Amino acid sequence: GSILEVTIDRPKANAIDSKTSIILGDIFADFRDNPKLKVAIVTGSGEKFFSAGWDLKAVNEGEAADADYGVGGFGGLQELPNMNKPIISAVNGIACGGGFEIMLGCDIIVAEEHATFALPEINVGVLPDCGVVKLRRRVPYHVAIEMMMTGRWMEANEAKHWGLVNHIVPKGQGLTKAREIAEKLAAGPPLLYPAIKQVLRMTEMIPENEAFSVHDACSSVVNVNRSEDMKEGAKAFNEKREPVWKGK
Repeated sequence: GSILEVTIDRPKANAIDSKTSIILGDIFADFRDNPKLKVAIVTGSGEKFFSAGWDLKAVNEGEAADADYGVGGFGGLQELPNMNKPIISAVNGIACGGGFEIMLGCDIIVAEEHATFALPEINVGVLPDCGVVKLRRRVPYHVAIEMMMTGRWMEANEAKHWGLVNHIVPKGQGLTKAREIAEKLAAGPPLLYPAIKQVLRMTEMIPENEAFSVHDACSSVVNVNRSEDMKEGAKAFNEKREPVWKGK
């Protein structure tokens, strides 16, 4: 239907090389541009790994840190512009390095109770590029820098404590919970999600008083305010029925 499910399936650790990253980027770009798709879910195959990140076997064979990783950068999401649709991550195990960074590129995160998280690149002399940029924006400075400088592991309960994940579910139930959330989002007003994500992106690092001016100028906000869906929402509320969203 309108929900795209993406499973990283590269046994044993669902590690990602440049070829896989390019494929993922193409998948997410198509999701972004396909009007029939409303929500995406990203998960890993098996029960142990969501993704171990960069495939160090490929590195050992000569793959460079600045190789071509596709339109979205490493993992397909981190640098993909104008991704205004909701993406849910169903973390079914270890999410470390680039796998952890893929999770950071998602909007809502469901973690199974045995999931663990780390940026262990320090141990192999690699900079966690997306982690350096994004993790500090998700958790306090001291938590982020300790993870990056020591490579320490974080369990699901601590991740929930810092707000890194939204939900913790029993082992094997991550995809079920993600699908439940996705169904709810897919039934919602489609014009609102781009507005929410665009405004959040554009106002993240500016003062509050300036943020309102940016908000008012966002094309997605203008689309919402002038939409048939906004009128339909008010009409449905007054008629005590569920709204019928048309996305226009």
